[in-house]
This record gives sequence, C-alpha cells and structure tokens, in this order.
Amino acid sequence: MRFKKNINLGKIKFYLFIFLFLIIPFFSYSQQNLEGSYTNIKILDKISSKNILVKLKNGEAVKHKDLLIKSMKCKNSEFDDNPEIIAYIQVSDLTNKDKDDVFVFNGWMFSSSPSITPFDHPVYDIWLVSCY
Repeated sequence: MRFKKNINLGKIKFYLFIFLFLIIPFFSYSQQNLEGSYTNIKILDKISSKNILVKLKNGEAVKHKDLLIKSMKCKNSEFDDNPEIIAYIQVSDLTNKDKDDVFVFNGWMFSSSPSITPFDHPVYDIWLVSCY
C-alpha cells in the first residue's frame, strides 16, 4: 500500500501562513492609525466676528490671546460613512485670576455635535475641525 501526501492540507497551511503574517498586520495598522497626534480647532472671536484655525500638537499648550488651549488626545472614527472626530481639550482663561476655577472647559469635544459638551465663553467660541 502506497501512502499519498496530503496536498490539500499543505495548501491550507500555506494560505493560513499568508493570512496570519501578511494580511492581519494591515488591519491592526489601520486600527492604530485612528488616533492622531495633531488637532485642528477653529476659534471664533464673537466681538470681531473673525475665526482662526489653530493647529494643536497633542500634549502641548498653545496660547491664543486670552486663552490657553491644550489638546490631550484626538481620535477619528472607524466608520467612513459618517465620520466623527473626538478630542479631549482643556481651555484656561488667562484673564481669570480666580485660582478656584482652573479650566473654562475640560472635556471631550465632538465635531458633529458641539452642543453635547458646549464651550461657554463670553468672547470666544471653539469647535473641533480635524484630527490627524
């Protein structure tokens, strides 16, 4: 009796090897790429009606007139059909000398729904534009 080699089992092992080592790293790379290192916000000066685009590097504070703005983290959504951008932002008012009130705004900001956690300031308005 002659033994035959199982060619089908060898093909399955080969395709499994290709799938595990070549295709799965692409999926994990796309998931890691959702978190950005820069956040773009727009600041509206309500008195002069001028808006300005400010690029924030996550973890670094940027001074804009009377505001000290710091983006801690930003993330893009994993769904392409309805993109959502979220960022954790801290804003301090430099004109406020009261030491009890540390931040004017401290929380998550959403690009599609800025009214969920509103930024309340008499002079400025801030909204999230992009994360990359």
